[in-house]
Amino acid sequence: MKKPQKTMLLTGASRGIGHATVRRFNREGWRVITCSRAPFPEECPWGGGAENHVQIDLADPADTINKVAEIRERLDGRLDALVNNAGISPKGPEGERLNTLTTDLMTWGHVFHVNFFASVVLARGLKDELAAARGAVVNVTSIAGYRVHPFAGAAYATSKAALAALTREMAHDFGPLGVRVNAIAPGEIETAILSKGTEKLIEDIPLRRLGQTEEVAATIFFLCSGESSYISGTEIEVNGGQHV
Repeated sequence: MKKPQKTMLLTGASRGIGHATVRRFNREGWRVITCSRAPFPEECPWGGGAENHVQIDLADPADTINKVAEIRERLDGRLDALVNNAGISPKGPEGERLNTLTTDLMTWGHVFHVNFFASVVLARGLKDELAAARGAVVNVTSIAGYRVHPFAGAAYATSKAALAALTREMAHDFGPLGVRVNAIAPGEIETAILSKGTEKLIEDIPLRRLGQTEEVAATIFFLCSGESSYISGTEIEVNGGQHV
């Protein structure tokens, strides 16, 4: 008897880690529902994507809450994995890092709505579907969440640190429902939007190279699969040893 197709919901699928994650789950036979502020991009290389895309502005609390109902209608009562990958890190007028002295209140709020609040709103709104599937939640944090980073701004870094703490809280609360909650903290990953000067950071990475988006996607898939069935409440660093 053929096993039912598993379903994953992913925020921030349009590029980088999100794009690679969609490709990995799609290759493994999962149905992937994507969420982003933009319409589904035609150039995305997976079938059925447009029909499984929800346009949602994660920076808008009302839109995020309201779109949960639309997402639930598409799930048929079950959600095997929720991957909270969306994240923004605004820069200054010259592309400079925004620190605690140069980040205005509007920017703090914008970043935290996308990087932090949306994750708990989606998980809480879809808890019944996650519980029905005994599913998994993966929050994408960052190496910037526990050390000052030369490019990531203060609002981004603190939102990711808060997301790591949220992961522990969610693991505690969702565990009795049979739902596992973990996080991954990527380091310097090679994407099309690398900050200028990132190559200099390779000297501080024990593996002496940038990470690949496929390597991050593989870790996410592991945490959503039965291979990690007794792992919950942890944060896995995917950074080539940069944190040591």
